Amino acid sequence: MNLRDKLRGLLVRLYARRVEGHLDHAQVPKHIGVIMDGNRRWAKAAGSTTAQGHRAGADKIEEFLGWCTETDVQVVTLWLLSTDNFDRPQEELVPLLGIIEDVVRSLAADGRWRVHHVGTMDLLPAGMQATLKEAEEATAHVEGIVVNVAIGYGGRQEIADAVRSMLLDAHDKGTPLEDLAEAVDVDMIGRHLYTKAQPDPDLVIRTSGEQRLSGFMLWQTAHSEYYFCEVFWPAFRKVDFLRALRDYAARHRRYGG
Repeated sequence: MNLRDKLRGLLVRLYARRVEGHLDHAQVPKHIGVIMDGNRRWAKAAGSTTAQGHRAGADKIEEFLGWCTETDVQVVTLWLLSTDNFDRPQEELVPLLGIIEDVVRSLAADGRWRVHHVGTMDLLPAGMQATLKEAEEATAHVEGIVVNVAIGYGGRQEIADAVRSMLLDAHDKGTPLEDLAEAVDVDMIGRHLYTKAQPDPDLVIRTSGEQRLSGFMLWQTAHSEYYFCEVFWPAFRKVDFLRALRDYAARHRRYGG
């Protein structure tokens, strides 16, 4: 590392400390959703392979969760694999699934976070299904941040699954269709979402400069604030995270009022 890079790194750290020092923890979002975008483009820019880009993105996750712990965030949803990602070539998808499985094991083994899967289990390989169930069981007692690992996740699929679950529940209880139709409201549907009993995301961060949700938590983000960051996910820094929190704290949330 040359002198210029060292000085730049020092200035960034000093700036991050200044931003953190002015951060009001009472205004920190309790639930943050993260669309971790840009692994492949980061790899291309770095002259690395796609798999190395995904691995670099995976390595960023525990660092990010450490920042969340320091700032009193309570729930984090990490979008690791979408339903659309299953259309990728097998030579990319297979290593990616292995990297994601390693992430889940690492989060569970860390001991600081409670792991919860959100997504469609049926789409996932049997080995990953077992890993997710083991991670949830092993961390069920943990009182730290709830980490939702969105794997095999799609926002429309979640709503479809919620409606299906609601209908099956009514069938099991012997509820007539007419009575169910009369009783359906947003709270009832919410109780059948993957994130039932959790607060909706206050803030959604998307890296890599893309400014769209791509189907991320369509139901839960109705009143969320969004922060779009130009940097690719593997290069996401604490100062970028703190800027997102500062930006969020400066907004006035009206919830349609």
